Parts: sequence; C-alpha cells; structure tokens
Amino acid sequence: MTFITPVIETITSCSLQLKRPSKFFFSRMLLLNYLGKIGPKTPLKAAATFSVGWNTFACSESLEKPLNWLLFNYYLTTCLQSSVNKHRHMFVKQIDMDHVMKAKSIREFDKRFTSVMFGYQTIDDYYTDASPNRRLKSVGIPVLCLNSVDDVFSPSHAIPIETAKQNPNVALVLTSYGGHIGFLEGIWPRQSTYMDRVFKQFVQAVVEHGQELSST
Repeated sequence: MTFITPVIETITSCSLQLKRPSKFFFSRMLLLNYLGKIGPKTPLKAAATFSVGWNTFACSESLEKPLNWLLFNYYLTTCLQSSVNKHRHMFVKQIDMDHVMKAKSIREFDKRFTSVMFGYQTIDDYYTDASPNRRLKSVGIPVLCLNSVDDVFSPSHAIPIETAKQNPNVALVLTSYGGHIGFLEGIWPRQSTYMDRVFKQFVQAVVEHGQELSST
C-alpha cells in the first residue's frame, strides 16, 4: 500500500483539470484502503469514489452467479489473462502461467496470479486486505461514495452502511438503479449522467470550501 503515497503526493503538487470521475486512474478500492490506512495525514483534501467494491468476497460471490459469470466474469477473466500473458516472460519464474491461463473466473485468476504476485499466503488473505469496508471507519478526510444497489459488481448487502454512518467524513450515497459506473438518466441518456453531476457538485464544494476543510 505504501507505493501509492508518493504517487498521491506528486499529483497533489500538480495543477489538474478534473473533467469527470471516469478519468481517475486510481483504483477505487486502492484509494479507499489508502485513505483508511493513513487517516487525516494524507495530502488530499477530499476524495470521491463511484461503484466501489466494498467486500471482495461478496463481489466475487456475486460475479460467480450463473448469469453474472456468463455476462461478466468469464469475459473479464480472459481480459486479465490476455494482459498478463503478453508479459509472461516476466512472471514464469515466480508463477505457473500455464495454470493461470486455465482460470475460469476472476477468483481463480486471483488465486493463481494476483495473490501470488503480491506475496499473499492465500487468496483469503489477499481478499481480506483488498476490501475497503474494513478501513472506512478510519478515513480522515471528506469522501463521497456513490453506489447503486443493483450493481452486480458490488452487491448491496455488502455495502457498509452502518460503518459509514459512524464516520462524519463519509457521505455514502445509494441509488436504486445505476448499475456499475452507469447512473444513466432519461429514456435516451445522451447528456451527463447522475454520476457526472454529483461529482461536479462535490468538486465545486471542495474548491469553494477548501479553506474550511484545511482548518478542520
């Protein structure tokens, strides 16, 4: 987790033009884990996440349901395999790449590649460490978290509603519909989405009240 700290410090020293949340290159789960671990000591003034997976175990279980596996899981697994296979010569000494290429789900890929690559003893250790719900109570700056309860990548029963209520820095916004990074509006959704509007309002509030945030 420590590798993200110098990256964030570099970004906060630059002038960035923020257009929309999908332009962020941070993993949402990684960002929340970082914020939960470092608390108020982060150089960031505020943060926002959209459609984050709160509990990695629950996310995997949801994606392993037959229809979700057919629509999403298997395809995403093949994408992951394709990505690492391009550089398999870098991993062959540490990882059984032939075994990785036979994975049929994200969980199997994580067990055979991701957890091994990052030095975890088991996939359960990796999934536990990757789940941001464990660290939400320790977030020390204003954070907006937008989730939809119909998101198959982040099932509603795993969203840490009670934990969010206990941390005044966290604003957890839930919608009935929106899917995963969708939040489309209207019959013909061609304009900005609900996610875009919420993100713009949040950034505007952070900019206008930045001095107040710094003094708290």
